[in-house]
Amino acid sequence: MSHKIYLYLSMTPEALIASMLPPEEFGIYYAVGTNKRTQGQAFFFEIDPDFKTDYFNMESIPVRCVPHVDGKPKRSVYLSTYRVLENIPLSAFRNLYLTTADGKVLELTKTPFVAETKPTLHFYQQLCPVTPRVVSKLDPVKFTEWVTDSKNPIYFPKIVFVELILNRLAEDPITAPVGNLPYANKDHLRDCLIGLHMGYEKPTKTVNRFYQGDVLYRTVKNGFFVGATEGYLFYKFPETDELQKYYYPWWRSALNLEFAEK
Repeated sequence: MSHKIYLYLSMTPEALIASMLPPEEFGIYYAVGTNKRTQGQAFFFEIDPDFKTDYFNMESIPVRCVPHVDGKPKRSVYLSTYRVLENIPLSAFRNLYLTTADGKVLELTKTPFVAETKPTLHFYQQLCPVTPRVVSKLDPVKFTEWVTDSKNPIYFPKIVFVELILNRLAEDPITAPVGNLPYANKDHLRDCLIGLHMGYEKPTKTVNRFYQGDVLYRTVKNGFFVGATEGYLFYKFPETDELQKYYYPWWRSALNLEFAEK
């Protein structure tokens, strides 16, 4: 029996992985492991296995990614864990998969992004290759252009990030109530937003330099972005009513785990 070989770009941590497991099975394996012990949520993209590159040793895949002696499929073969994202072209990105800590998998597809027309502040969790949380005056498209601009002292050839909700703070960080936003150190977040609102000279301000923890899926505002100097990809996150109607097992798992962490 022949096995199809898949190629995945993991964000947690950054790695290019070949596997004989299809996306949903790979997501369960990658989040939970083989010993039924929860390891944590995972984000990964399926990558076109036929894309051309000299950076990765693609020729080794058929040799290394082979079934075990008992015939079971090879779960993972790591091809690289260094500068992976920047060396994969946007054209090779397929769907994005979000996995809860107990192995429920949600598939997101690429879709056009429509920016808001009114000026608001934004809150971004960067996922790869670095993980700061920042607030910004820039919408996701302009933020992508700015953070990948080689004219800046610090820039990234590519970046993956997700926009998080701010609710009323996005328009009025001075007097709007924080409400039930589930973020640590809310006073600091408000101070950063006020700084931008009052004319801070830079377009972004760092809230956390190194964010360590899971992304709370209930805080996702619109979706996930892959930004590069040549453009961007957008993976829309479903609205709450869609999650409840079409993806309820995944959504229930995400909420149960997130509220259990409190």
